Amino acid sequence: MFIQIICIGKLKEKFLRLAIDEYSKRLSAYCRLEIIELKDEMIPDKASETDLSQLLNKEGQRILSKVKSNAYVICLDLKGQQVDSAKFSSHIENLAIQGKSHLVFIIGGSLGISEAVKSRADLKLSFSKMTFPHQLFRVMLLEQIYRAFKIIHHETYHK
Repeated sequence: MFIQIICIGKLKEKFLRLAIDEYSKRLSAYCRLEIIELKDEMIPDKASETDLSQLLNKEGQRILSKVKSNAYVICLDLKGQQVDSAKFSSHIENLAIQGKSHLVFIIGGSLGISEAVKSRADLKLSFSKMTFPHQLFRVMLLEQIYRAFKIIHHETYHK
């Protein structure tokens, strides 16, 4: 399985980079992983709603330019469906059984995710109603993907 994570913004914190490297290494036993970091738009002071919408659409266009037509797209969205880890792993396993071997997870930036990206998504997923820093969320997503593969392969992993 090929998993891409497309995200807005670069990771700057070393401790988060180390965590991402660790989960990337662990996941290499189960899938091919690629993380694509895209430039985030600078938000000017006193930006109008129109300005913010235009910036969000620019980020959305950059995201969509990286999504292949045959990819199954999972958009991380606060208003998305919430599932537990077992259901998440079951969904990934079912996608593999259906022959969907290219999964793309999308993490938006501080402005959120454009409507164009949301409409391209095959699934909108929410981890919580809480808001998390986008950089930390990358680690959380990788951990859940790793946990899903451990569940799929009936391997022990802490609960």
